[in-house]
Amino acid sequence: MASFLKRILIVSALGLALVTGADELIIRDVAIVGGGSSGTYAAVRLHDSGKSVVVIEKEDVLGGNTNTYRDPTTNQTIDYGVVVFNNHQVVKDYFNRLNVSWEIAPASLLGSPNVVYVDVHTGQVINYTAPDPTPGLAAYATQLAKYPDVEGGFFLPDPVPEELVMPFGEFVVKYPNISSAVPTIFNYGQGLGDTLYQPSLYVFKLVSLDVVRDLSIGWLTTTNQNNHQIYDNALALLGQDVLLQSRVISTDRSANDSVKVVVQTPSGNKTIQAKKLLVAIPQKIDNLIGFDLDANEKTLFGQFINTGYYTCLVRNTGVPDNLTVVALSPDNPFELPQLPGVYGVSPTVVSGLFDIKYGSPTTLPDEFVKADIIAFLKQLRQSGVATDAGEPEFVQFKGHVPFFSTVSPAAIQSGYYKQLYALQGQRNTYYTGATFHTQDSFMLWNFTEAHVLPQLLASLG
Repeated sequence: MASFLKRILIVSALGLALVTGADELIIRDVAIVGGGSSGTYAAVRLHDSGKSVVVIEKEDVLGGNTNTYRDPTTNQTIDYGVVVFNNHQVVKDYFNRLNVSWEIAPASLLGSPNVVYVDVHTGQVINYTAPDPTPGLAAYATQLAKYPDVEGGFFLPDPVPEELVMPFGEFVVKYPNISSAVPTIFNYGQGLGDTLYQPSLYVFKLVSLDVVRDLSIGWLTTTNQNNHQIYDNALALLGQDVLLQSRVISTDRSANDSVKVVVQTPSGNKTIQAKKLLVAIPQKIDNLIGFDLDANEKTLFGQFINTGYYTCLVRNTGVPDNLTVVALSPDNPFELPQLPGVYGVSPTVVSGLFDIKYGSPTTLPDEFVKADIIAFLKQLRQSGVATDAGEPEFVQFKGHVPFFSTVSPAAIQSGYYKQLYALQGQRNTYYTGATFHTQDSFMLWNFTEAHVLPQLLASLG
């Protein structure tokens, strides 16, 4: 009888953990799915607010699209994911909290002054002079200023103005004094896919007033040129409250006052019981397998489409160390490069190692992207821009997919983002990340700070 009672007590204490066979029951105030830019920021801020958290991250590091490589020969670091940050107090405060020293980014970080322009299809040199973007950026900023709430999130006028959903190329036709800034907008909005065909709203989101301002006053970066230090320090702070190389198997959000999340980890399954769930990964249906989505969530998340953005470090390119190669398409409006394709090839602080960016309107297999990059480099050799340096070697390669998530113009005008934002707090679940705002670290931290954490903390009491 005593043995039977003891077993009942054990079952009562462990609850669902025994029923599911999970190795461990973790009880927290907030479970955070995703340890990228938004999820890590939220975890640090909740930790500092006295709330217990657990972060579930599929990779073996925190940081999402912040990728840093340390060259084993020179010991120099190269940021080939997120390179710079908006020059804003939110960024400075976050860096200071994590003991990450920062500085104004030198111009050399943003590209070499020695540039050659080539046809993305042939690798042949093009006689091209980049226009002075100054007047165009001023005109563009004037248009952005008409919609100040868009800087903070998808806070749109009602009804949504037609010019916010028209293709950006048509917007430029409507406001031709922007034209000289289009190549600059395209380059700072890498990852948008076919920029001229995207609704203007999404261009405004990624190439914001803050971006225009920072083009003149300077960006921020880490002093040691190691942006991943942000996430290394955050991991040291959060310690065992981060589950790396882990993924959600199932969620149960049917209770009124809690959520249950079963997670597969390297040390076995764990069941998390939390008061609230914060989802900080891209909220696409195929990214949410295992989540108990209701019909409304499925309808909203099912409308997202996304672009693909790829970044890599490559040796044996044959490109001279002091040369930046920019791809163009002479037959395209503003000679913007045809995508999918290479944006450009840039030297790094390590001799012979080049940073290459590649964009696509849709997600592509990594092997296809790599093959296309190699084909482009070989065209540069045939055109004489590069020399034959042997087979190109990918030292690092990262697909940032899904990257920029969008919905149709009709959905935007029908109040999609009001419906999306209305999900906050439903079923004890909150949301942050680029899908709810844009692909910009500062914008994500600011959105999380201003619009997500206040609601989440209020719900916790």
